[in-house]
Amino acid sequence: METFAAKGLPSSLDTDRGSHYFVTLKAGEAVDKSRLTQVGRALRQLGIEHIPAYSPEARGRSERMFCTLQDRLPKELALAGIADIEAANRFIAQTYLPAHNARFARPAAVQDSAFVAADPAVLAEILCIQEERVVARDNTVAFARLRLQLPQSPIRHHFVKAAVKVRQYPDGTLAIFHGPRRIAQYSSQGTAIQQTCPTGQAA
Repeated sequence: METFAAKGLPSSLDTDRGSHYFVTLKAGEAVDKSRLTQVGRALRQLGIEHIPAYSPEARGRSERMFCTLQDRLPKELALAGIADIEAANRFIAQTYLPAHNARFARPAAVQDSAFVAADPAVLAEILCIQEERVVARDNTVAFARLRLQLPQSPIRHHFVKAAVKVRQYPDGTLAIFHGPRRIAQYSSQGTAIQQTCPTGQAA
């Protein structure tokens, strides 16, 4: 999300075929593009072509990068005395990546950017966990061991048996959507949050 917000959206994204990127029914076979992971769903919503790496050359590039990062980064974190995730994220963004790019980056053959600017608010609604649920008889929604009670709504008496979509954002907060309308918001512990915008924005 940070990269898309800062740089914009690419027209396509090449990745390996890890299970967080693609569904592969049998190891070594082609990915099933009809069954989307959360990453695949988000890229499709953004209009970004998701390209799985099959060739040895494509796989080799990503594997060499992973090898470099997995070898160097833990040692750099240890040398810097990093002991928690927040400090590690700051170190990576402010120290490690600038030094890494200064050493390994090469100028692009074409300087103009092909990335398309994106609205951070729209990105936030897409780059999150999204799962469908059916509202229970007591007007609640079950999600991640939480029972989310839907509040009274001005548009209908209840949502029993209605299909809704739960969105879990990177900070852990939750929202429930019925079609394009956001009907409830919650803390990461499932406590209802008063909505400031009753209709919300679907993405």
